[in-house]
Amino acid sequence: MSFWTPRIEHSTKPRYLAIADALAQDIRDRVLLPGDRLPPQRRLAEALGIDFTTVSRGYTEALKRGLVESHVGRGTFVRAPKAVLSDADDRRAQEYDQTMNAPPEPTDPELLDRMRDGLRAVSANLVPLLRYQSPTGGEQDKEAASSWLSIRGMVPNLDRIGVTPGAHATMLAVLCTLARPGDTVLCEEITYAGLKGIAAKMGLNLVGLPMDGQGILPCALTQAIAAHQPKALYLNPTLHNPTTLTIPHARRLEIAEVVNRHGLPLIEDDAYGFIPPDAPAPLATSAPEHTWHIGGLAKCIGAGLRLAYTVAPNNRAAFAMESALRATSVMSSPMNTALATRWVLDGTADQIRRFIRTETAARQEMAAELLSDSVFQTNEHAFNIWLRLPDGVSTVAVLTAMSNTKLGLVPFDAFAAGARPSAHLRVCLGGPASRDELRRNLLELSNRIWEIHSGAA
Repeated sequence: MSFWTPRIEHSTKPRYLAIADALAQDIRDRVLLPGDRLPPQRRLAEALGIDFTTVSRGYTEALKRGLVESHVGRGTFVRAPKAVLSDADDRRAQEYDQTMNAPPEPTDPELLDRMRDGLRAVSANLVPLLRYQSPTGGEQDKEAASSWLSIRGMVPNLDRIGVTPGAHATMLAVLCTLARPGDTVLCEEITYAGLKGIAAKMGLNLVGLPMDGQGILPCALTQAIAAHQPKALYLNPTLHNPTTLTIPHARRLEIAEVVNRHGLPLIEDDAYGFIPPDAPAPLATSAPEHTWHIGGLAKCIGAGLRLAYTVAPNNRAAFAMESALRATSVMSSPMNTALATRWVLDGTADQIRRFIRTETAARQEMAAELLSDSVFQTNEHAFNIWLRLPDGVSTVAVLTAMSNTKLGLVPFDAFAAGARPSAHLRVCLGGPASRDELRRNLLELSNRIWEIHSGAA
């Protein structure tokens, strides 16, 4: 074909989105055909009279939409029509809650093809998947869950496993079986914001436990049990959200000993446990008779599935959880459950997990480079950093200065459960943003912090 030039002059959108939109339209109009090679990015930038970065973002956006595929050394090519998004799908693709701590999204064309293949295979059995089904998944889904949980060294009986509608809904259901309004639940002094929301709705009293660099203090746990007679303990022990710390094996054994000694129900939120290649064994392996282990799929596969692989302490507890889920959520989506089962069994889920791990490490390296003047806690496998602002710089000032960017920033207050106030921000590195977009936003953050700090000095 002749040199392709997108028509973007009348678009009201940012130019990089206008390029992707024009590409989609020209594919629909068959101006571009599958296999057509797009112009080199620098040549197109010169033809349009815009900077190279804008064109690069446009091509990256087209790649995310499935319009094109890129091959190192060969160039960028139009994909088959099946991957073209409709206008409605295009609008949906732009919807995203940037405050959520999400994994980076797959961009590898071969991996995306595998994911779509799984969706097509599941859709062949569409009508049965629209029926009401078990609140906690069928036997084949529990078998897939068992296979996935084995990555974390867990081999529970199937009657203890539930395929549940996401970690958040599962926590709500479990707490409904354990606690009543006015009861106390223990947690980290800096804890998952979703737990705070659930506790507020249920009228529960959250008591945060002091932490050091290895997690909650076992002695503080013992004291809190005596003082508060809690109904449960909630922990997020691997890549803790938001501080990114991981409780080491020795500390886990100490915590498990206290849990076992007092018979305290433990809700183990293992949302990030599948990401590191060498994460310590779950607390559930040391306190199986008291632990509700929630292996959410949001962080290691995708939040849109709204699924978790949950292990109850015993089959009676599993039955109680199923009853609570029936009341609060009815069931997990059978369509999503079937898709997750297929991806787990055919290896696609593991490929997604490995992509997330690799891409996350690259983004962490970028953050370390661009925020080298800042102080923050992090881990190479975490989706965020826990940024401490300089003296004189408030979280409100930074959030206001960054309000026009798409960088996910969440202040300390959202996670505080007894901890002293602190000028910390959770800075999210994942989600749909490309590396180039993340780089620009992190540079903006660094510059804004410097600007505010200089003005306050």
